[in-house]
Amino acid sequence: MIWDGVIAGTWPPVSTRRLGPFTLREGGGGGKRVEAASCEGTPSDEELSAAERAIDGPGRRTLFRVDEGQVAFDRMLSARGYLVLDPTLVLSGPVAPLAGVETPPVSAFTVWPALQLQREIWSEGGIGPARLAVMERVSGPRTSILGRMSDQPAGTAFVALSGDTAMIHAVEIRRAYRRQGLATVMMRHAARWAAGQGADTLSVLVTEANDAAIALYRGLGLEGGRCYHYRLRP
Repeated sequence: MIWDGVIAGTWPPVSTRRLGPFTLREGGGGGKRVEAASCEGTPSDEELSAAERAIDGPGRRTLFRVDEGQVAFDRMLSARGYLVLDPTLVLSGPVAPLAGVETPPVSAFTVWPALQLQREIWSEGGIGPARLAVMERVSGPRTSILGRMSDQPAGTAFVALSGDTAMIHAVEIRRAYRRQGLATVMMRHAARWAAGQGADTLSVLVTEANDAAIALYRGLGLEGGRCYHYRLRP
């Protein structure tokens, strides 16, 4: 998948190892994005069974990421009873148009390390210590975005750089401040940070079920389509 390097660079697992055509990930509890195994091409039945055995264990989910276009691999998993989870889009666009629009004063700040109040906002949205640990593992340029409304901390996000692409993760807006334009302000602020790092592309991953976020990102000029979905063994 062409986005593999950007995802791995901006939201890395604890470790990876190869097993035949598979990349197996240890995510440290940081969610599907850092835990799911992936495959190059289409494996044989024996290779898939070997990957299942390697993944299976106490407290482990047998979870695969199926990239767009991996039709045969997807059919293999379906035949084994795997469930579909979280079809995900990757949306991206040029940094310059986003960064070039002024935002209200003191409406957003770049902060690293993230402040405790940002950690509290993430926690309210279900983003706990294991996902914060993913942010800490990023080795390249990274920062967080603190969004403010009515003189209050109201939102937070994480953004990191891989090559000339910045990817935004873990966007969280406090419920009382949603649908008031704060996410747009934070995206533009992230684009300005990315421009300062030499990036020319801003990208984000979003599940197909998140209609509001998709509308927001497309409204900002980000374009793209299905990137992957997961398959989970019941």
